[in-house]
Amino acid sequence: MPPLPAALERLTVDDYRATPEGSRYQLIEGELMMAPAPNRYHQDILLNLLDILRAHLRAHPAGRVYLAPTDVYLTEHDVLQPDLFFVTKANLNRLAEDGLHGAPDLAIEVLSPGTAQLDKKAKRILYARHGTKELWLVDPLLLQIQVYDFARDKTKPTRLIEEDETFTTPLLPGLSIAAAEVFKR
Repeated sequence: MPPLPAALERLTVDDYRATPEGSRYQLIEGELMMAPAPNRYHQDILLNLLDILRAHLRAHPAGRVYLAPTDVYLTEHDVLQPDLFFVTKANLNRLAEDGLHGAPDLAIEVLSPGTAQLDKKAKRILYARHGTKELWLVDPLLLQIQVYDFARDKTKPTRLIEEDETFTTPLLPGLSIAAAEVFKR
């Protein structure tokens, strides 16, 4: 079989690694996706989540949490940079100097106008397909968190958390998160 025309060739991890360091690229199904830097409120939410998770993990060392940009290598054609991700102790062996090789146990995406559709569709499908246990889509406009429990349903959120609610995850026993703290400005 002849090779695919150049326009149809999917890029690989090697192509991805050839992009400039610090660039805001992700490799999704062999296509480089680029996004502008997120807005300040996106970053506030991200830091709130990081503070909540790190404080819990200091008291209950159940794994490690990482902040974007950290590469998550799912396949030869898929390298994602979740806004935040958690890896349980059982899966710490997947961590390498260049990122995580395999799915995170928990991926968190804070939706931005430029990347919301990518997060909700292509990245959600990849997380589900490759073994991520939970995905949280955090919506700064609606002040909601959609929780996907992929063992229960790969296509729809299993919970919708409103700003005035508190929620838990089985991935981090003992942690109770007030959504208002996530959305605090």
